[in-house]
Amino acid sequence: MRKILFLFAVMTASITMAQDLPANPEPGKCYVRCTTPDVYVNETVTLTVKPAYKVLKTVPATFKTITERVEIKAAGKKLTVVPEKWGTETITYVSKEGGNTLRVSTASFRPSSETIEIKPAYAQWELGAAAPDCASGNPDDCRYWCYKGYPAEFTTISTEVLGTDASVAKTPIGSKNASYTKRVLLEPAKVIEEVIPAQYDEITKTVLDKDAYTVEETVPAVTKTITKEVLKQKGGLTTWTEVECSLVEYQALPINWNLGSATLTAEAKRIIDTRLMPVLQQNPGVKLEIASHTDVRGNASSNQDLSERRAKAVADYLITKGINSSLLVANGYGENKVKNRCAEGVSCTEREHAVNRRTEFRLINN
Repeated sequence: MRKILFLFAVMTASITMAQDLPANPEPGKCYVRCTTPDVYVNETVTLTVKPAYKVLKTVPATFKTITERVEIKAAGKKLTVVPEKWGTETITYVSKEGGNTLRVSTASFRPSSETIEIKPAYAQWELGAAAPDCASGNPDDCRYWCYKGYPAEFTTISTEVLGTDASVAKTPIGSKNASYTKRVLLEPAKVIEEVIPAQYDEITKTVLDKDAYTVEETVPAVTKTITKEVLKQKGGLTTWTEVECSLVEYQALPINWNLGSATLTAEAKRIIDTRLMPVLQQNPGVKLEIASHTDVRGNASSNQDLSERRAKAVADYLITKGINSSLLVANGYGENKVKNRCAEGVSCTEREHAVNRRTEFRLINN
């Protein structure tokens, strides 16, 4: 059991040790001692390293020869009026609406009873008579006391309970329909418009294509964005926090890393959001270790570097979600902590090697 786990099944610590442990602990509970961290927030500052400026260029006018089609007789119109068309339609309507008749059934009751305690059971001390074989001349020397019990007293009261509640039965009254005939417009009157096209001819002329002008180009400013941490709340107060006992042991974070990659996929981010974020939100101020491991295949130095980059990738993503960086510890262990027999030089299956390629987390002591 690690130093951050305090299992209080029996409290036998000395007064000096008790001062270093949580007050009023509960048996079977686990506690983490942590220093309330300084709370920082990230602020993004954009600096202008070179201001924007303008560049002006003069462009001369240009001309072009065009052939233009001109109208020599305007277009006209011819209108034809088409009269409207009518028909008939039969409309059905409700001449008398339906309804309901109501029949009410009253509530009924049935007898019952209820037994209640009117006097609770009790016991009292009573002084008994003197013993017949008392050797003392004073009978009070041989009297004795008895602790006598008396049973509770009950009474039964007659009551009524609801047998059937009041109800209403509905009987529908049918509706009646009727119809009438009306004249309806089948096709409205309209005007058919016939266009008589215009007549055209072609002419040639030289026109200004584009007048002389000045082109103004704006060279954008050169900026640099810097992210800085700003102190929001000063920490430092040492507190004890109760945590789930399982969280002080390494828990699996089932991220499937791409081969040789330390880049978080969308699925990996979803796993962090649903597995890690709730732990941190439910245990504010507690420090979290992210541990990443590889199998023994490949170069040990490369495996160490890869595991460190993977652990850091998880921590960096948590920081973007608003977790204070002072509460995160990212450790890469490379191939140093295999969980099975698959050490260097041992022939293992792919499934056995996969057990050692893992990312884990646990709550640790500040």
